Amino acid sequence: MLPEICDALERAGITTPFAIQEMTLSVALLGTDLIGQARTGTGKTLAFGIPVLQRSVAPKDPDYAELPQGKPQALIVAPTRELALQVSSDLALASKDRGLRVLTVYGGVGYDTQLDALQAGVDIVVGTPGRLIDLANRKALDISHVHALVLDEADEMLDLGFLPDVERILKMTPETRQTMLFSATMPSAIVALARTHMRHPMNIRAESSYDTTMVPATAQFIYQAHDLDKPEIIGRVLQAEDAGKIIVFTRTKRQSQRVADDLAERGFSASPLHGDMAQVAREKALTKFREDKIRVLVATDVAARGIDVAGVSHVINYTCPEDDKTYVHRIGRTGRAGATGTAITFVDWADLHRWKMINKTLDLPFDEPQETYSTSEHLYHDQGIAPGTKGRIVDPAPVERKPREDRGGERGGERGGGGDRPSRNRNRSRTRSRGGEPVAQDSAQGSAQSSGEGSTPAAGDSAGERSGAGRNRRRRRRSSGSGQAPAASE
Repeated sequence: MLPEICDALERAGITTPFAIQEMTLSVALLGTDLIGQARTGTGKTLAFGIPVLQRSVAPKDPDYAELPQGKPQALIVAPTRELALQVSSDLALASKDRGLRVLTVYGGVGYDTQLDALQAGVDIVVGTPGRLIDLANRKALDISHVHALVLDEADEMLDLGFLPDVERILKMTPETRQTMLFSATMPSAIVALARTHMRHPMNIRAESSYDTTMVPATAQFIYQAHDLDKPEIIGRVLQAEDAGKIIVFTRTKRQSQRVADDLAERGFSASPLHGDMAQVAREKALTKFREDKIRVLVATDVAARGIDVAGVSHVINYTCPEDDKTYVHRIGRTGRAGATGTAITFVDWADLHRWKMINKTLDLPFDEPQETYSTSEHLYHDQGIAPGTKGRIVDPAPVERKPREDRGGERGGERGGGGDRPSRNRNRSRTRSRGGEPVAQDSAQGSAQSSGEGSTPAAGDSAGERSGAGRNRRRRRRSSGSGQAPAASE
């Protein structure tokens, strides 16, 4: 390994290689195609990053002038924006003394900055498939001279439907390139891709496939919990003895936002991370999470793929994962790089069958999840929560109420009928009928004293005729269709 790379890594405290790095470096530095398989969080980035950096020509090297000026020498394809940014950060760290220019390209942001950087010239490009193809179609990105191509988290690209885009990118690169493919699992589609586009690749497996893709230092707890009680449980887990930074995984974007808002209302520093957020907001949330400015990141699967953050003590599956691969990738966000961690999974009653399939596939001992509430004694014991701990650290915000004098006062005002209107005198005597005819005084008094249903109509034939006319008028108002009112019956 070049001294410049060793010195840069040593300053960052990286001195001992992980298994995948130790097994890969000697092969990759020779330019051989390889397929690397290891569980998540074991240093795969430097396993391919160091060979890419060492085999690239730096601007200070004498051979640099012979290269196509400004054209990328290496391309690294990642499934998500967050993973692309993480890979670029690690490469920039390791290449600090080499002076290589690393550019990250991804969707969700404007083209101008990326176009300007490509025009100025770059040495290594890290990007997501969609934006790489967009830039290539614009003739802004030329990858026809790369000596190395890396496909990171290839199984995730398959799950996200990026495989056709990856095929198109591979066809834009030289056949003489070195191709390195890294993946936690090896589905048949990825194996077929490797056979088609790689030349006699060497298979390097740091661990066996599913049974050890999960970090062994991660303690797993499976609880059958009620949806309305989950935020209360999380609030108490956040106050456990060893609780540090926590990632909560949700199934939907709306759920991610709702849970983050709920935890913030309880007094915990929490932020959502989902696809509806602007890219700037997502990067800001991740930066705050890395810098310990927020403790809880509530993320969807797609948004959180590839997140590599040190110090994550707990991963909480707010909902049961869709399948075993999702479960493995979720809980792999903790217990990284030799650290210990805790993974908690909430299983709803409707998801019991799905969990049992995951449990069987991964050969886990949690076939019957324990029914758990925020007050359950075993929850306090399992997670090291002090007795009496509640799920919030601030009192709920008081509900503002209007003063009584502003509510309209009288009952009529409360109903929207105007509180200042004088009350109606229901005992007044009537001296005239509704048609304007005079009414006898004794009849008017009887009408005022009787109830509405038993009141006596005004006496006289004219009153009866008027009553009949009123019925005819009502009948004409109810008629429709022909536009002509029916004749009044005799």
